[in-house]
Amino acid sequence: MLLPNRDVQTFLKEKGDYKGDIDGKVGPATNAASWAFLTRSNISATTWSDARKRIAVEQLMFKDEGKDVGTVDGYVGPQTRQAYEDYIHDDRENDKSDSAIAHQLIIWPRQKDVPSFYGARGVNQVLLALPYPMKLAWDQGTIVKRISLHEKVAPSAERALKKVLEAYGSRIPQLGLDLYGGSLNVRKMRGGTQWSMHSWGIAIDFDPEHNQLRWGRDLARLARSEYIVFWQAWEAEGWINLGRERNYDWMHVQAARL
Repeated sequence: MLLPNRDVQTFLKEKGDYKGDIDGKVGPATNAASWAFLTRSNISATTWSDARKRIAVEQLMFKDEGKDVGTVDGYVGPQTRQAYEDYIHDDRENDKSDSAIAHQLIIWPRQKDVPSFYGARGVNQVLLALPYPMKLAWDQGTIVKRISLHEKVAPSAERALKKVLEAYGSRIPQLGLDLYGGSLNVRKMRGGTQWSMHSWGIAIDFDPEHNQLRWGRDLARLARSEYIVFWQAWEAEGWINLGRERNYDWMHVQAARL
């Protein structure tokens, strides 16, 4: 599976095959809707596993957006992978519907409202003293004790990191939760045209080497089950992780809704 579960459920609902809630939980109703849609699309998938059927549905989703996936066969080959990367590029540039983000806590603004809420890029920064020392991800001999964040989000980030320290303690280095990939950085989104959330100092990256931008939950280290408490600490503060929300950029957490 490449795409977020909510995207697939929304697509199947729009096609008239899924009747359940858009809750991101894949169960019998979602699987049955996938099978019904494939059948209506003349895809012979009788002997396929649920996982293969799911990939086939995603291939049809890509085709629906005009992306070339080759044969709809339920396998992630080069064409499907390229279609997925094109999807990510488009996804990062587009605002999400209110229903797609209804589950996100309303604490921070939506990305489109970031300039009016936080002000100019690169200003209103404070140095947050980290609850535990980190290391530069690209130079692990350099210890990081303070990071630059917007003054509006620094107290929230400190609370989240204190929860991480309480939950993981001495396991933090083993899990790579001390590998700091950056916070304030005034730049455009990688491969995009819009300004990155890092430009306001409202985003933090962790362990970028093991959680690369286009890696999904099948590759990203921070997608593993042992990191759920880490993400829950941030989500309790209203921050969102693009990996858990969109299944890419698992390194990234931000104080802005999509």
